[in-house]
Amino acid sequence: MKIKTKLNIGVGLLFLMILLLAFASTWYVSSLKREADNVLAANYLSVEYARNMLGASDQYTAGDMVASTTLRSNLAKQKTNVTELSEKEITANLELKLNRLLDNPSDPQHASEFREELVNLMNVNMAAIVKKNDQTKLLANEAFLLISVLGALSFLIAFVLWVNLPSNIADPIKKLTNSIREIAKQNYAQRLYFKGDSEFVDLANSFNSMAERLQEYSNSKLDHILQEKKRVEALVNSMHDPVIGLNDKKEILFINDEALQLIGLSREEVKLKPLQELANASDLIARIVEIPEKHAEGQAHALEDNTLNIFVDNKESYFEKQVYAIEIVPTGEQVLQHVGEVIILKNITSIKELDVAKTNFIATVSHELKTPIASIQMGLELLNHPKTGELSENQRKLMEGIKDDSERLLRITSELLNMSQVETGNIKLFAQWCNPMPVITYALQATRLQAELKQIELVTELDENLPEVYIDEEKTAWVLTNFITNAIRYSAEHSQIIVSLTKKDAKLIFSVKDHGKGIDSSYRDRIFDRYFQIPGSMRSGTGLGLSIAKDFIENQGGSIAVESSVGVGSTFSFSIPTSKNLHYSKS
Repeated sequence: MKIKTKLNIGVGLLFLMILLLAFASTWYVSSLKREADNVLAANYLSVEYARNMLGASDQYTAGDMVASTTLRSNLAKQKTNVTELSEKEITANLELKLNRLLDNPSDPQHASEFREELVNLMNVNMAAIVKKNDQTKLLANEAFLLISVLGALSFLIAFVLWVNLPSNIADPIKKLTNSIREIAKQNYAQRLYFKGDSEFVDLANSFNSMAERLQEYSNSKLDHILQEKKRVEALVNSMHDPVIGLNDKKEILFINDEALQLIGLSREEVKLKPLQELANASDLIARIVEIPEKHAEGQAHALEDNTLNIFVDNKESYFEKQVYAIEIVPTGEQVLQHVGEVIILKNITSIKELDVAKTNFIATVSHELKTPIASIQMGLELLNHPKTGELSENQRKLMEGIKDDSERLLRITSELLNMSQVETGNIKLFAQWCNPMPVITYALQATRLQAELKQIELVTELDENLPEVYIDEEKTAWVLTNFITNAIRYSAEHSQIIVSLTKKDAKLIFSVKDHGKGIDSSYRDRIFDRYFQIPGSMRSGTGLGLSIAKDFIENQGGSIAVESSVGVGSTFSFSIPTSKNLHYSKS
């Protein structure tokens, strides 16, 4: 039985017995008081009236006429205090004989008869008093018996509780306390066993489960743990990339030799040292161990990727910093807890050098290709000149094909040169405060011929009173021209393209809206990626135009965007801040 059930039954019974005892005692005491009041109010007063009249009759027969008043007054009181069955008749006879006595006080016969009636009255009431006294004794005996039984039962229940309840609670607690002391002494073989189904049985099962787990942990060899720790340290040290581990207190928990060589400190100088102290002493450490403030919940991938350029062995090296959040579920819990981070510095110097070499190669080749392409175009112009001679129809078609290919080559080389500027960070911006209208005008003029060939109408929607903006007019016009060219390329004949320039908040928004087939949502986020071309689209370029446009706009402090739905069309736009406090990256 549960301890709680035992307490409820035992204390409940004791409480019930106390209530019964209190009720019985109150009822019997009230009954005894009521019986005593009846005796006093009825029979005792009649006896008292009879005694008073007996004494007054003696005085009256002796010649004291004043005693008649006493006789009449006590008789009147007696007439109002008739309680017994025969007392009414005796009182009536008493009144009759008193009148005779008062009329003839010298007649001893009348006095004797009056006294006999008084004696009868006294005897009747005395007999009633004795009878009621016997009833009161019987009631008192019943009360004593019942109260004794209830008291004995209450005592028995209290005694049982006093004997059993403390031991039922204290003994298991004492055993549990002793077992916990044994566990504290690393005696993990200690177990608890209780019979029944009380709460202590569940407690014992939980304790035994805990002790069993502790015994399992204790049985695992310390040398095995140390061996595994050394194995992990050897694995970390064998990595060719610098690795730094931080605990939840932002202290360096482990670090490999590559990382120590990089920061120029010994293991003892950094291990378990406050991170802020190390960062204040070295800007390099501050850059390496800079951790984002917030981690995404459940994040298991790199939190931050960036490139650090660090001078190592008198040579500039490049490292890609990857920060991984370490989260575990502690034993006995269910919620992930952040316990630290691991920082890996991946040496990408060779990749960086290859990328620079590739960019330089592309720039060189593109620059060198411009000269022969220009020569080809000049030759085409000379061949088209009337002084050179008339061309046949086949020759003219051949010339047009060569012209288209040369223009395509020139466009590709221009994009490659622009891309090389972007990759090397050598974008040269010649920005100044200027009216944005010439940008619109230039882009429309540059693309009007292409639009007329497909009979596409170029419509402009321009806000009034447009402010000046701080931009590189040539590169901005190049971006807008690229947007319009793409819109013409993917629009149907006899359609319409809307070129708009609006002011919103502190920005000017250039946008080009077409009614082409649109862009699928799965490709929309990649449209500005380098070399990306939508599958199934016309491949007339390198896939660099939008990527270069994005770099041109962002280097001017702006942003670029696209909105598109399949079958509806696309809207490419870019915004330029109009604030005079503009800050953008200039290379």
